[in-house]
Amino acid sequence: MFEAEEYVVDTMALVLWLEERQLPVRVSRLFERALEKEDRVIIWIPAIVLAEIGYLSEKGRIEVSLLEVNYMVSSSSGTIQILTLDYPSVQRAFEITDIPELHDRLIAGAGFLKSCPVLTNDPKMEKSAFIQTIWK
Repeated sequence: MFEAEEYVVDTMALVLWLEERQLPVRVSRLFERALEKEDRVIIWIPAIVLAEIGYLSEKGRIEVSLLEVNYMVSSSSGTIQILTLDYPSVQRAFEITDIPELHDRLIAGAGFLKSCPVLTNDPKMEKSAFIQTIWK
């Protein structure tokens, strides 16, 4: 089993956590550990995840708002952080050839760049040869 101190979160995992919906125990525990500042666990939120949450919230498809994400990040004392969308992130994303959808590729690229697993239930990301994922 792959264990790391840092994780990248995808949009659905973050939304499920913030809306207090069903998450696998392992993923839920990682959020808890990060928020409790336990074991130096860091969860990275790629900037594209913020954009997706803003869009989905605006369209009324999710209950979570950007303000809630910002509150969680600011109250975490650095254990939950925003990962900017910069040239190295985009470059790494375009090295991933087995995830076709742009947003998913950018999220996976963040995991690839940080060399850490992605918290996702996306089947294409789970099958990628470029990243490791955690869900079950």
